[in-house]
Amino acid sequence: MMRAAILVLGALMFTGPSLADVTTRSDDAFTLTYERTVMASADAILSTVGRPAAWWSSAHTYSGDAANITLDLRPGGCWCEALPGGGVKHGEVVLIWPEQRMIRFDAPFGPLQSVGAAAVLTVSWADTPGADARRLKWTYVVNGPGVGAMADPIEGVLAEQFTRLATSLGGVSPS
Repeated sequence: MMRAAILVLGALMFTGPSLADVTTRSDDAFTLTYERTVMASADAILSTVGRPAAWWSSAHTYSGDAANITLDLRPGGCWCEALPGGGVKHGEVVLIWPEQRMIRFDAPFGPLQSVGAAAVLTVSWADTPGADARRLKWTYVVNGPGVGAMADPIEGVLAEQFTRLATSLGGVSPS
């Protein structure tokens, strides 16, 4: 398990450019925020978020294949990845509210699990002027011992995943 955490942390350090900076940071906490306009209906956003195997990068999985990732979009639902003989729970749905256009996950991704961090990812989308245009937003709030030092590499990985999701939804403008 420690070897997997080290490999994931190493992968976190070698990512491309990000969409946003770290919004807030202290020694034991950080917040990341990403926003982009997408040309997709609210239903399409919900459906696509629920299929991370279609947009999550295989390079940032334990198994090396995003096809092994599933997401059960209901309270208590697992954002899980199948591994040979086992699996990993990346996150859990704590709120799904399509009417309010919001999903919230308890999601200490990758190396955050090994340090006992608390991490909440909120995915939301709001109408914008224009046919089927929505403003997609991710907010990731992390608290735990020493996690502030991990903010930049984690930001790089999540920026990549957010970009992949937004692109799959017809993303038109990064912020």
